[in-house]
Formats: sequence, structure tokens, C-alpha cells
Amino acid sequence: MSKGNMQPIFILPEGSQRTFGREAQRNNIMAAKLVAETVRTTLGPKGMDKMIVDALGDITITNDGVTILQEMQIEHPAAKMIVEVAKTQEDEVGDGTTTAVVIAGELLKNAERLLEQDIHPTVIARGYRMAEAKAQEILLKMAENIGEKDDDALRKIAMTAMTGKGAEASKEKLADITVRAVKHVLIKINDKIEIDSNDIKIEKKVGASVEQSELIEGIAVDKERVHSAMPKMVRNAKIALVDSALEIKNTEIDAKIQITDPNQMQAFLDMEEKMLKGMVDKVEKSGASVIFCQKGIDDMAQYYLSKKGIYACRRVKKSDMEGLAKATGAKIVTNLDDLSASELGTAGLIEERKVGDEDMTFVSECKKAKTVTILIRGGTEHVADEVKRAITDAVGDVIASLKVGKIVAGAGAPEIELARELRKFSNTLSGREQLAVMAFADSMEIIPRTLAENAGLDPIDMLTALKNAHDKGEKWAGIDVFKGKPMDAWKAGVIEPLKIKTQAISSASEAAVMILRIDDVIAGSGKSGGMPPGQMPEM
Repeated sequence: MSKGNMQPIFILPEGSQRTFGREAQRNNIMAAKLVAETVRTTLGPKGMDKMIVDALGDITITNDGVTILQEMQIEHPAAKMIVEVAKTQEDEVGDGTTTAVVIAGELLKNAERLLEQDIHPTVIARGYRMAEAKAQEILLKMAENIGEKDDDALRKIAMTAMTGKGAEASKEKLADITVRAVKHVLIKINDKIEIDSNDIKIEKKVGASVEQSELIEGIAVDKERVHSAMPKMVRNAKIALVDSALEIKNTEIDAKIQITDPNQMQAFLDMEEKMLKGMVDKVEKSGASVIFCQKGIDDMAQYYLSKKGIYACRRVKKSDMEGLAKATGAKIVTNLDDLSASELGTAGLIEERKVGDEDMTFVSECKKAKTVTILIRGGTEHVADEVKRAITDAVGDVIASLKVGKIVAGAGAPEIELARELRKFSNTLSGREQLAVMAFADSMEIIPRTLAENAGLDPIDMLTALKNAHDKGEKWAGIDVFKGKPMDAWKAGVIEPLKIKTQAISSASEAAVMILRIDDVIAGSGKSGGMPPGQMPEM
């Protein structure tokens, strides 16, 4: 059989698409760079916001990296890996998502330059891993210590996290609230600081200015009292948390009750009333003056509770029940028969307050409260949402600073210092990995460069001025985006947790290395929901 008549051999299903070699790498790098470019303009105090409108017409206005990327519903497989970088950063620190994505994009952009010089992807990957390990060392050496008593530094960390976001106008007040909240839930175990971010509940209510946001040392429950005759306020409350209904359950199987006499009907209703009264008596007997019920409370039971002056809320969320247990010391009871004085919790004050157009129950003055609520106000839904995101970032930053105990200055200072030290390190290497380490060092400069560009400054002039300052030993020299010149970021109070930097560099380099090592993309046919490998993420 002559060679010219050979039949092509198909090893993939019909409709599959395959891209390999340089084309696959180019497509993946292009997708990752596009994702980084999308969020890049949001970085820094002068970063801009994005408006994302979903298929239902719901609008999100934010400059929070992870929120933007999640709302965009990106489809490209390589681009999705960059979104994962942002998610990891959000889960681990709670802030610095844009930084992580921008660094990942720049690492890939600089790697592409090396690929064009015929440097093998595994050599670049090895160089990047060496640079990442060295960067972690340099950052640790550069960082300063912080403890839970450094209130001033902690407030500066919270303010830095909120700068450039919707909460910036009220950042002093919100930073104070954030630090108080974190310190309230802080516990020390063998001199090690433990903080659970779930102990800080962040509630938002539209209708007042951001300045009217407040910290409640306890918990705010989005529920009102069930009966208007119940007291609006209870001092020195004894609290019962019940995970069972205060109502007569329907039979689980279909049952018929045959009544032949009106007296029998009355007896049946009297028995039901007696059972409900018995339930309320059990609550009263325990000594409880307030009851939070995870399930329903019958109208008749509501009436009896109000007669006895007991404050009650029904259908309380499970997370709120757990928060109440932590705040008041009460135990959640699943059977009313088990309710006794030992299961009750205490709070100095429980009151119903109108917040916006809704009534809420505030549980405060809890002596041993290990949970707090930050109540955020905002003039519109979009403002309140963005302030909530800013506060979440600030809380994450303060927690990360205290847990690791190390902080650095911001404003692009650590990245310039890092690039400088990595270039020195690259000179100690031989072989092609040296070029990859140099590319890694160049990538670090994308953060100060972006800060300058977003502020309308000349990035080349700014980077030159910053490098000069760092060469003179000013390790905290960063960009003053308002005055357009270098400043001592530490003295200016621009401070960030070390973990933002270490996590961002670690996640970004791992994702970049993984994308670089892909030389073949095989996409399933359209029927299975696969996607053509060359397709760019939908913007």
C-alpha cells in the first residue's frame, strides 16, 4: 500500500479539539493575562471599580478581585486556574486577591518572553520555584513583629485594607470597630493567638450612613419578637435556645379523628391548648425570660409566652443559634423536657430595635461573649455591600497579622525590595534558571508599576525613584499615589500583614508553573459541554 493512500487514524471522539505545543502555551498564557488585566485597574487607593450585570439584571459594583472574577463566570480552563488563585487568597487571608492575580499574570507574561528564547518550560518552572522559595525567605527577614497590644498598628492595617474601597470615607471609625471586634474574639492557647473569623458576624442594613455602623458585643439576630404584647426590652436576661417546635406536630401518617359530639370537639381543642400551655410552663419553670426557637411557635403558645412576660423569637437560623450559644453561654436544647436552669445563658440586655425598615433583636452586654456582630449601614444596597466587602478584608488582614505576628509596609515597598534582593540572588546562579529568577524579580515590580499607572503617574519615573531610594537602604520606600512621589510607607501608616504577600506569591507562582507545564489541551466535543481550547474567557 503506498504511503499516499494511508488512512488518517482518529484516537479522539468526533468533535474533540486538540491544541498542543507552543500554540497551547500561548493560548493558556493569553487567557491568564486577560484575567489579570481585567482586575489590574482596581489595585490601590486610586483603583477603579467594576460594574457587573448578571443574566437576571442584578448589578454588582466592586473593586474586590475575587468578587469580580466570581461574578464574571469565566469559562476558559486556564483562566479558571487564575480565578482559583484569587479564591485561595480569599480563603487563606481574606484580602490581597487582586495582588495575587496580577502577579500570576505577570509571571506568565515574563515566562512567555523566555519561551520565545527557546528556554524549556521545565527550566522556567524550576527557576520560578527557586525564586519563590527565596522570596519567602526575603519577606520573612524584611517583616516586623506585631502583637495584640499594638492597637495603633492594627488600626493602620485595617485602614490600609479599606483604602480605595467604598468604606474609605469612614475608614477611621470602621478600623476602630474592626480592631475591637477582632480583639474581643481573640483567645490565647499556650501563648499562641487563635482567632476564628466565624465569631465575627457581619450584618448589613440599608438606610443610614456608613458612619452609623456599630459594633455589638454579642449578636444581632435578624428576627423580631413573635407577639406585640411581649416586652420590647429584657435586662439581665436568662436565655433558652430550643431546637424543637413549640407547636403540636401533625401526625406523620394520614389519620382521621371522628367526632360525633360537639363536646368531643371542645375536649379535643382543650387538650391541644393544654399541651401548648404545658410547653410554655416548661419554659417558665426553667427560669428563662427569653427564648430563641429554631423552629415554629404556635399562635396559642405565643399568647401564653406574652402573658408570662417572656420574649420569644422563632425560626432563628442555625448559624445564629450557634452564635447565641457562644455569646451567652446557653446550650442548645433539642427536647423541651430537657430544658433546665443549667442550660440557660445570660445577657445584660436583649432588645428589639428598628434598623432601616426591619425589626432586629440585639443580644448585648454578654459578659463572656466570644462572638460579636459588626452592623454595617449604607445609603443604598450597593454601598452597604461594598462596605461589607471592605470590612471583611479588614477583619481578614487584622486576623492574619495577629496569627502570624508579622507585618510589612505596603505601597509597593516590599515588592521593590523583593525584586532587588532576587536580582542579587540570581547573580549567584549559573545556568538558564538564572534567567527565570530574573523574570520572577521583574514580575514583582508589576505591583508598584500598577499602583503608579492607576494613579495617573509615569510608571518608569516612579520605579526609577523607588529603586534609588531602596539602593540607599530605605526598605520601606513606597509610592505616595496622592503626591506622586516616593514616601516612607511605614511612617505613612500603610501597613499590611506579611501573609498577604507570602500567600499571594506562593499561590501565583504555583498557578503560573502549572499553566507553563501544559503543552497539550484536549477539549471534549461540544455535546459534553467542553470548550474549544483557543477560546478566550468571556469578558
